[in-house]
Amino acid sequence: MAVTLLPAPVLEKAAPTPKRRTSPTATVLLLLGAAYCLLPVLWVLVASTKSASELFNTFTFLPSTHLFDNIAFLSSYRDGLYWRWMVNSAVFAGGGAAVSTLVSAMAGFALAKYDFRGKSVAFNLVLAGVLVPAVILAVPQYLLLAKVGLTNTYWAVLLPSFISPYGIYLCRIFAAATVPNEVLEAARMDGASDWRAFARVALPMMRSGLVTVFLFQFVAIWNNYMLPFIMLGDDRLFPVTVGLSGLLNQGATQPAMYTSVVTGALLSIVPLVVLFLTLQRYWRVDLGAGAVKA
Repeated sequence: MAVTLLPAPVLEKAAPTPKRRTSPTATVLLLLGAAYCLLPVLWVLVASTKSASELFNTFTFLPSTHLFDNIAFLSSYRDGLYWRWMVNSAVFAGGGAAVSTLVSAMAGFALAKYDFRGKSVAFNLVLAGVLVPAVILAVPQYLLLAKVGLTNTYWAVLLPSFISPYGIYLCRIFAAATVPNEVLEAARMDGASDWRAFARVALPMMRSGLVTVFLFQFVAIWNNYMLPFIMLGDDRLFPVTVGLSGLLNQGATQPAMYTSVVTGALLSIVPLVVLFLTLQRYWRVDLGAGAVKA
């Protein structure tokens, strides 16, 4: 019995997608915006290479050769107090951002996927919290923590950073967009509890959003000045922002401190750059897009 092979279908070649040309005006605006953001960083990098006598007497963007001397002088200041400030900032920012991200994930997931009495009121309060500047809350928070004797401790800075209204808002939006109800229903039909469905199903889908919340909160706490300035009195508990401010005030009588402040500012940027470069690979636009498309 002869077998007839059907001819292979001829595939039509798809037309190439036309490339959109970038507007020269948009390119110029982007370059101006990049220069506006990066020029101060470039100045800090160049100024940290100068000695105290060169800092104000040479061309602004002319580098020198004293970077490692400045780092050594800063490191020796009061037996390495600067590095203690850096560790304090890492504790405040890392611990506060981690707890805040977890709280934001749970609250945002509950607001997005559960119906309960007072849900709209709770969400409106979160939105109101987003609109309130953190500096306004610093003094009331100090008075509350002073009542329980927690001022001038690590907890005085950590506790207020555990709740982020903006993080809750972002997690609520992200959970509603990336966690399908069908997946949660399937997990419950398989016997998963609400906590297990949240931990094993929702959190992996929300990972890229949680990384964003963590980065925002980490940078906000790392750069925070007003709250630790109000809460802390012992300079060994200071974060790097408050510590460098104290060194800057000494510059009026000790000009050598100006180079230490600039060098300390440069070193304080390094952890943020490393963190962004490390976590950017977790940003995925369609992390859970294919979960229910089979």
